[in-house]
Amino acid sequence: MAQAKPVLVPDISARSVEIRYSFTGAQLLLFGAILYPGGRIPTDKADIVVVLKGPVEPIIVREKQKIAGIWMNADSNRFRSAPSFYAVASSRPVRELVDERTAAIYELGLQDLQLSPGGGALPEKERRFEAGLLDLRRRSGLYAEHPNGVEISEGVLYRARITIPSQVPVGTYTTETFLIDDGKVIAAATRDVQIGKAGFERTVALAARQHGFLYGLAAVLMSLSLGWSAAMLFRRRV
Repeated sequence: MAQAKPVLVPDISARSVEIRYSFTGAQLLLFGAILYPGGRIPTDKADIVVVLKGPVEPIIVREKQKIAGIWMNADSNRFRSAPSFYAVASSRPVRELVDERTAAIYELGLQDLQLSPGGGALPEKERRFEAGLLDLRRRSGLYAEHPNGVEISEGVLYRARITIPSQVPVGTYTTETFLIDDGKVIAAATRDVQIGKAGFERTVALAARQHGFLYGLAAVLMSLSLGWSAAMLFRRRV
């Protein structure tokens, strides 16, 4: 008979995150337990890697250059499937746990994300724009790596904290937990997290999506009204 494998039992501190006008970000606690066959914990304890990934979306990255003293969009490159949010936390640096091939298969790290370039560009250009995209999203807090961000207690319980910035996109997020031993992924589990707008922000978002023409017309009328009001106020003061 095949040897029984350990099982991961993951959970999240919040299965849904509501974005309101006062939303300044949030912190998710990803935790769980490792169930070993027969309850026997091996002396050579395994490691944990946790990944929180947002909805995949196409994106165009533009490169600016100074031309005739003016900063202009000089070049661009399209990616077909870049995650809108990505954070990875591990009990040790990923490169100490798995080889490059395994990291690429499971996308365990920013350098191992499958961004799917649009094609047609030279490899040097694609690498340059990939590095630019990673840098932009890392600086905005949408991409992050925490090489020692997972704590494991008694070889059984684990936990990791991942920060969600205020400008995080809405949608269904996926948490992936991997149990790694001797360079191999021996167990994995997933959970979903819903991040969406609530209150007045949700009403506005639904109106923009379901009644695009009316929403655009209302926005134009509001802009004209505010401009007219500002002009009248300025005249009175003068």
